[in-house]
Amino acid sequence: MSHARFDDDARQALTACVKEIETRTDAELVLAVRSRSDSYRHADYLFGALLAVAGLIFLLFSPVTFHPNWVLIEVVLFFALGAFLSSRSNVLKRLLTGKKLRAEKVRMSAAAMFYEAGIANTRQETGILVYVSLLERRLEVLADRGVLTSMPAMEWNEELFELHEAGRRGDAKLLEKALHNLSDLLAKYLPATGENPNELADAPRFELT
Repeated sequence: MSHARFDDDARQALTACVKEIETRTDAELVLAVRSRSDSYRHADYLFGALLAVAGLIFLLFSPVTFHPNWVLIEVVLFFALGAFLSSRSNVLKRLLTGKKLRAEKVRMSAAAMFYEAGIANTRQETGILVYVSLLERRLEVLADRGVLTSMPAMEWNEELFELHEAGRRGDAKLLEKALHNLSDLLAKYLPATGENPNELADAPRFELT
C-alpha cells in the first residue's frame, strides 16, 4: 500500500472533509491515518532468520569453497540483511504476521487513541474516531454513546461498511467519499445546534513515516 495515495492533495481534501463534518453536525470527528499500528519487529527477525538459514545452506552446499572462519560472520550478515529488508517492506511484514494479530494491533492502537486524545471525553459524548492503519489495510471506527444512540443501526452500519472498504483498499479518494456520506448521515440525525463547542482539533492526524 503506497503512502503516495495520501499525498498533500489528499491530505488537504480530507482536512476539508473533516471541517465540513464539524460544521454540519454536533459530532466531534477525529481522522487518524498511520503507516502502521505496530513495529512488528518479530517479522523482521523472522525474515532475517529465514535468510540466514538459506545463506547457511548455500555456504555449506555451494561448489565454491568458503573459509570456515567466515561462515558465522556471513550468516550474521545474512540475518542483518533480512531484518533490514523486512523493516522496509510492508509486504514482508504482512506475509510474516498473522491476520488476527494485525487486527488486534489496530484495534488496540485505535482504542488507545480514542481515550488518550480525549475523544471519549467530549461534553455531549459525541466523539468519533476514524482510524486508518495502512500496513494492516484496516480501518476502525470508534464512536461515543451520544453518536451511537442517535444513529439508526442499519444506516450506521452501512456507512461503516463503506469506511471499512476504503480502509481495506488504502484509497484516499474512497475514504473522502465515505466521509462525505458519513457527514450526510450525521447531519441528518445529529445536526449542528450551535450549542456544542468544538473541543477537538479538526485537522486529521497523519503519521506516515
